[in-house]
Amino acid sequence: MSRKKTAILISGRGSNMGALISAAMSPDYPAEIALVLSNRPDAKGLERAAELGIATAVVDHKDHAGDREAFEKSVDAVLKDHKIDLVALAGFMRILTPYLVNAWAGRMINIHPALLPSFKGLATHERALQEGVKLHGATVHYVSAEMDDGPIIMQGAVPVLDNDTPDTLAARVLDVEHQIYPKALSMVASGKAKVSGARVTGSGNTNETETLIWP
Repeated sequence: MSRKKTAILISGRGSNMGALISAAMSPDYPAEIALVLSNRPDAKGLERAAELGIATAVVDHKDHAGDREAFEKSVDAVLKDHKIDLVALAGFMRILTPYLVNAWAGRMINIHPALLPSFKGLATHERALQEGVKLHGATVHYVSAEMDDGPIIMQGAVPVLDNDTPDTLAARVLDVEHQIYPKALSMVASGKAKVSGARVTGSGNTNETETLIWP
């Protein structure tokens, strides 16, 4: 089996990075984590990746202050140097321009801590509680030009409890993120995720693309 060389882009500790790396340690997983790249040289996830023998790189956004496209061109060059096939954003705290989005269209995915299209942007858990929703969760989607948009690959949900705080809700959603992100990357790397307009379907297995709900 030819495994897709995947880069994980992070800005911090890389919690979801760890889940993807763990999944990719299985020899039958269709993606190989070949690079961890950060826009911050002090990102804790870089140390963790290096300890596991994974190549790391830093493209400091501060070196390109005021020129987001120049920053992204540098990122793109590093990805190409490492012969990357797929990109997974995992807490990469940069708003992307059309340059990088278009360069990796159909090959870049992201995870967002909400059930998109609801609660795009930041403070998703606080906003979910304020709105009184009964289900909250996480979404893995292809990256498009609009922030927190793009065809949805997989979602995972948790019930919102009466005594939830933003922190307790965030912790349960993070558990869901760690479950669905490796599954979604596997679907993309294996070619099972098929984009049809705004929808993503599996290869005839509806159970792979349905929303997963944790008690």
